[in-house]
Amino acid sequence: MPYVEDFKQIIEEQLARVQRIKEGGDATDFSAKDKIVIGIVGGDGIGPVIMQSVREILQKLLAEEIASGKIQLRRIEGLTLENRIAKMETVPQDVLEAIKECDLLLKGPTTTPGKGDNLPNIESANVKLRRELDLFANVRPVAIPEKNIDWIFYRENTEGEYALGSRGVNIGDEISVDFKVTTDVGTIRLARAAYEYAKNNGNKNVSIVTKANIMKKTDGKFLKLCYDVAKDYPQINTDDWYVDIMAANLINDQINSRFNVFILPNLYGDIITDEAAQMQGGVGTAGSANIGNKYAMFEAIHGSAPRMVEEGIKDYANPASINRASVMMLRHMGLASKAEKLERALDVAASELDMPGDGTGNTAEEFTQFVLERI
Repeated sequence: MPYVEDFKQIIEEQLARVQRIKEGGDATDFSAKDKIVIGIVGGDGIGPVIMQSVREILQKLLAEEIASGKIQLRRIEGLTLENRIAKMETVPQDVLEAIKECDLLLKGPTTTPGKGDNLPNIESANVKLRRELDLFANVRPVAIPEKNIDWIFYRENTEGEYALGSRGVNIGDEISVDFKVTTDVGTIRLARAAYEYAKNNGNKNVSIVTKANIMKKTDGKFLKLCYDVAKDYPQINTDDWYVDIMAANLINDQINSRFNVFILPNLYGDIITDEAAQMQGGVGTAGSANIGNKYAMFEAIHGSAPRMVEEGIKDYANPASINRASVMMLRHMGLASKAEKLERALDVAASELDMPGDGTGNTAEEFTQFVLERI
């Protein structure tokens, strides 16, 4: 029975991954580094358009650090769907090596072939990078001041349903099995990061989101381990919710302002954070950070928008999301004042520019020049 060997190989690989996590080093303090290399990856579709925007803005904002050699912006080519298909690699090896020579990554959206695309079954580049760079926490802030909403989501990034998304097993013609992975070390480090954030930002409330009543082994473990970590932070209020109820609670204006910090497994975090971003004004308004101990990757949370390319309107892509991600990157580097300066300019751009993404309104270049004039 060949599928038994498939199961065995998957389990052995996950046990080896757990051991690597245990042997990993401490988190890098980027503010103490003599030189920081930021990789700029264009990606697919509208990716090169929005990445050109963020590059121009960072070149001005970080002009002093770039001139002194403290920071280097390094363009990385080759993470395109065409190149990935040509080499039949999720992330081509030469591209991965170039990425690993950087400290931080600003990444444009990449396309993952779908079931009906008539393209090879290539895994998500994001999933591959998160696993290769061990970017265990996907961090997404959402703020809606008029509703007194100030949320930040800590989504587990290397396990859950996405850890082995393309490694499911077909058992004959009758059964297909996919996998969900939850480990002690993976969950604890995510929960610890979330509680540290809550403590450092005024003991904010923490909400754990699972479906532990149904997924008793995986989500049950996730819930228990988060509560174990919570014992080390008695000053922080902790509660837990099922994911379906939380999806409803986010749009319930009677209670949604009570939430602050969320801890979620991978799949639920993917869905819930898109819902939250839509409440803020759409996925184009939010940035995303993928944090590990050695590397960190910052990206827009929207896709590559092939429709805009096909319709010849890619120059009208909104660069707000990737620039919001760069604000998170600047804070991660310890450059809080520069992050605040850029964030203020982006807030003004959001209120004064019209970026519907349909070929009307302002272009990406007009957005960029508007922001440049204000930093």
